[in-house]
Amino acid sequence: MLRKTAAVWAGKATGALSRITRRGGGTTLPGDVARAIDPKILTRLAEDLTHGAVVITGTNGKTTTARLVTWLFEGIGQRVVSNRAGANLIYGVTAAALGKAGTDGKLKADWGVFEIDEASLPRAVEEIQPKATLVLNLFRDQLDRYGELETIAKKIEKALSALPEGAHVILNADDPRVAEIGLSLPHKPTWFGLDDLAVAGEQLPHAADARTCPRCGASLLFDAVYIGHDGVYRCPNGDFARPQPDLTATDIVLDGFDSLMLTIEGTRIAMPLGGLYNCYNVLAAYATACSLGLDGRYIAERLKTFRAAFGRQERIEFRGRRLVLVLSKNPAGFNETVRTAVELARGENFLIGLNDRKADGTDVSWIWDVDFEQLKGRAKLVIPAGVRAHDLAVRLKYAGVEAQPPETDPGKALDALVKQTNEGDTTYLLCTYTAMLDLRAELVRRGWAQPYWET
Repeated sequence: MLRKTAAVWAGKATGALSRITRRGGGTTLPGDVARAIDPKILTRLAEDLTHGAVVITGTNGKTTTARLVTWLFEGIGQRVVSNRAGANLIYGVTAAALGKAGTDGKLKADWGVFEIDEASLPRAVEEIQPKATLVLNLFRDQLDRYGELETIAKKIEKALSALPEGAHVILNADDPRVAEIGLSLPHKPTWFGLDDLAVAGEQLPHAADARTCPRCGASLLFDAVYIGHDGVYRCPNGDFARPQPDLTATDIVLDGFDSLMLTIEGTRIAMPLGGLYNCYNVLAAYATACSLGLDGRYIAERLKTFRAAFGRQERIEFRGRRLVLVLSKNPAGFNETVRTAVELARGENFLIGLNDRKADGTDVSWIWDVDFEQLKGRAKLVIPAGVRAHDLAVRLKYAGVEAQPPETDPGKALDALVKQTNEGDTTYLLCTYTAMLDLRAELVRRGWAQPYWET
């Protein structure tokens, strides 16, 4: 107990110092310090949770879905600890738990809701022992760090197989790689998926990742394609098929990045979020909350007042312009955000940020799998920005998109945006993770936004 308390004190002091000196939000370093003092500190803190923890993993949508689940618990008066700033490695999760711990070393919360990086899931499951684990999707992302999807899928499968009996597992039936995981588990998971052909495509995009049957290797047949390789699929040899969802989203209506509507179990849900990918996030949060006992009608009513996380369709007013920040970090996600901005939101102004830091993935060759051709003839203004702005400019040139000169400095990129647009205009900032943070930091410095750890 003494060691735990010492670890908590040291971690909290580190976080406070980090924020005071403005060297960061204290979202990771406190976890490093506390774990050095007590390697079992996260397990000890998780044991303090009154009701238990929810762990959310997957390539895209973790932050938004974790915030949705948190919002639902908070609406019934539950105290929730969450790594809401998006630091989703084990040190970030530990830091989040430390933030809600008291001076006596005890975590003061009813629920933990943690988004977890896919590769960190085995360790997180072992240390946290979650009551519910949600897997959203598996898309190609940062191959320089993780390797192929099959490698990650096997790690996740092993982690979920080790969960105690009675733990809830919630899986996306529309993702073939996630389905492969679920069909191998000792206990049946809760499956969710979309069921609305009106918003589906008929062909896989060229950048789709999961194309083959995991059992026989035959090319999967897709009767509907929603995002990337997520859809309704089957093996031509009958060896594998999309599991029948326990919960589906139907009657989907999309209004750019502004709103969406869908129906789950006969309940109509309206949300101040946009994009087809957020239909998956909302459905996943609904499925998770229901598995833990929340009422569907309450969920629908509560979600009406939800507010997006920083950088995930976050709206910022800057010198009379409306900026919409949309995290876009891999081919599947980028293709969908570009499509939503162009086709659904009728966007004309874009600032596209590309970085190659560790959190983004140092290999940026994936931008050649993004269909920037969608911008050709539709976008009036495109500013390539970020550390790898020049690489992005080359990709845009080959896509036939007329773009402004590349700008690696975030401040100068924003200045170019102001110069080329008018008051009242909307610009979509589609950025990789640290490129988004760089732009937000510049907006914070100029007084137009709050630090991300305060949102």
